[in-house]
Amino acid sequence: MRIRRLLGLALATAALAGVSALGAATAQAAATPTVTSAECTDQGGTVRTIPYDGSVCVLPDGSRVTVT
Repeated sequence: MRIRRLLGLALATAALAGVSALGAATAQAAATPTVTSAECTDQGGTVRTIPYDGSVCVLPDGSRVTVT
């Protein structure tokens, strides 16, 4: 009985650690995608400068990406 409890706890801890690592990696990847102005124009987008905010790439589908 005690071994089952320990195995269950170890399995739950491993699963939680795996989910946390996956969530952190996903959040990092989706944080803020950026492109260069050349990449923006290659994809058919236009670079627009927003006063006091920097430059953004407006893609043909209407999405906006920060320009680095």
